[in-house]
Amino acid sequence: MIRSTLIIAALAALPAMALAQAPAPAGATASTTAPAATAKLRLKPDLTLSRDIVGFGDLITGLSPQDAALPAFRAPALGDTGTIQVARIVDAAVKHGLLRDAQDLDSQGVAQVVVTRAARRITGLDVEAAVKSALLERFGFDGRAFALLLDGGAPSVVVEPELTGDLTALDLNYDARTRRVTGRLTMPGSAATRLKPVRVSGQLVETAEVVVPLRTIARGETLRPSDVTIERRPRDAQFNDVLGEMKAAIGKVAKRTLVAGSVLRSGDVQREEVVGRGDIVTIVYEARGIAISLRGRANEAGAIGDSIAITNIQSKRVLQGTVTGPGRVNVSPHGGGQIAAAR
Repeated sequence: MIRSTLIIAALAALPAMALAQAPAPAGATASTTAPAATAKLRLKPDLTLSRDIVGFGDLITGLSPQDAALPAFRAPALGDTGTIQVARIVDAAVKHGLLRDAQDLDSQGVAQVVVTRAARRITGLDVEAAVKSALLERFGFDGRAFALLLDGGAPSVVVEPELTGDLTALDLNYDARTRRVTGRLTMPGSAATRLKPVRVSGQLVETAEVVVPLRTIARGETLRPSDVTIERRPRDAQFNDVLGEMKAAIGKVAKRTLVAGSVLRSGDVQREEVVGRGDIVTIVYEARGIAISLRGRANEAGAIGDSIAITNIQSKRVLQGTVTGPGRVNVSPHGGGQIAAAR
């Protein structure tokens, strides 16, 4: 949020400030008598509010309801944060008869109060949903298989925090040939978008389902169902090697660090190796009802189903076999068990 300093002197001409610092009418008494020294009031070091006026009750605890409702300063703009110097707060409170002097207020050792104006931030997804809804309603175009690429990125828009509805289109233009869209959006009930509608321009691009990690996955980790999800992403020139199904990723091992939210491609994962290079393995030779087991050493790593070279430790012969499980390689008499080389 943009940080600004609330300069009280510059705001004195505002109606709220004039009301807050105006002297009591002739013949009238102050709203309350200044509190006794034994009933010291306490200053709030920070606050968040949804109104455009900061009341004395927002700044000071222990005031009567009547005094707490008095307007004190103008609040920051929607979504912004500002500060009010404690000395200014004390001056304003003294003028209204809420304090006799600074000694009546426990400032908790702070020199300024931080004031944040609450707001709801409109995201790029909110804008895209409003545009697609208007396209379907006004042009009969179903944009569910498309993404909206906004010119310059998503606009920075905030509205009143109590508004929970969706953006709607004031006007929208759509070119079916280029798939370009332009228009203005508003939030029903929002003074902010009524005064300044959200202007959008961009292009619809075709998307497809892809697998993306939900968290950063380290090299060598096995992907679980909870690690990945399916999202729709814009197609690009190298879209052919992306993973489009969960089953293509689950149970595979990351060949490099996979960043959360990145599109997974076929070269990013591999089947889990159950035999490592140099591992001592059990070689199983089966032929005509005869099964022979002997020890061997894997010359290369492999996952289940991979064909790898193994060396018979006793004879030093190199055989070709198929990985059938952790530490287990089967050879057959039909080519796979023939001697591939000798040492």
